Amino acid sequence: MSHNTYGHLFRVTTWGESHGPALGCVIDGVPPRIPLTEADIQPFLDKRRPGQSRHTTQRREADQVRILSGVFEDPETGEQVTTGTPISLIIENTDQRSKDYGEIKDRYRPGHADYTYEAKYGIRDYRGGGRQSARETAARVAAGAIARKVIGGIKVRGALVQVGPHKIDRANWDWDETARNDFWCPDAKAAKLWESYLDEVRKAGSSCGAVIEVAAEGVPAGLGAPIYAKLDTEIAAALMSINAVKGVEIGNGFEAASLSGEENADEMRMEEGKPSFLTNHAGGILGGISTGQDVIARFAVKPTSSILTPRRSVTRKGEEVDVRTKGRHDPCVGIRAVPVGEAMMACVLADHLLRHRGQVGGL
Repeated sequence: MSHNTYGHLFRVTTWGESHGPALGCVIDGVPPRIPLTEADIQPFLDKRRPGQSRHTTQRREADQVRILSGVFEDPETGEQVTTGTPISLIIENTDQRSKDYGEIKDRYRPGHADYTYEAKYGIRDYRGGGRQSARETAARVAAGAIARKVIGGIKVRGALVQVGPHKIDRANWDWDETARNDFWCPDAKAAKLWESYLDEVRKAGSSCGAVIEVAAEGVPAGLGAPIYAKLDTEIAAALMSINAVKGVEIGNGFEAASLSGEENADEMRMEEGKPSFLTNHAGGILGGISTGQDVIARFAVKPTSSILTPRRSVTRKGEEVDVRTKGRHDPCVGIRAVPVGEAMMACVLADHLLRHRGQVGGL
């Protein structure tokens, strides 16, 4: 199985399976002498960690990260810093229940990649989905924590803006509120509604989808390149690579199709001696290059495919069966996708910052 690596200069390779002994990643291209310890990475893993509320899977994983390589004591400051060599991270799995998947080892779960994996490779790890499991995203979040160290003053934040059919009221947007509820929701009223809605979904043995918005503040103008290295192209690809994501939009996205040219154009004026945009319909990117405004992206996550409601399917031998997926699953996988989306945005920006510096200098 190839294609486990993302990036050009900031390169991330993830490894491991849902029910294997561990998972992790190797990050190559990190500049030397950046302060880095496990304590810089762990808070982001804690944000993604399962079992933190009744609205997520009850699998209990500590998600403790260890740095195996790529750091050493700075001879001048004495603190642990990057050496410029590959950084290897490991996260052990401690709460696997492989027996939960015994009944579906020969059955293709509807909505999952069971059939496509086996059609391609002729073999699949049915225990929690193996490599296809969202458990792999823990390694991405760890890599994203290191990417944040590379991008410095750029702030990357994510929020859940829709659960099922229920959207937030943007007039109530409060970034501080995202840390006060179980959903990373910036609207306290919406978060309260989602609680009762998800309780109903969970009790029914069903699931629902979600939309996550990720914003990067402090992105300098000039990142990205026309044609095949557009910043929005690579953000979209990075977010689409997350499990269960079925759509990505930048700025106004699909809404732009309903606007007039006058409404959609981000007009400009001079402010403190430099161009200033009056709106940000483009999501901080024009012609594939950052404008200096906030970079805004949203991605849609489909309903969790593992549900208790029986669904029609077939077996490896071609028998027609009904499949009911047991085990511990998120009724809305979009909740824990928020830190994953943040991580992928950070990785894209880190890669583009290093590529920009390599081509034109500065930054």
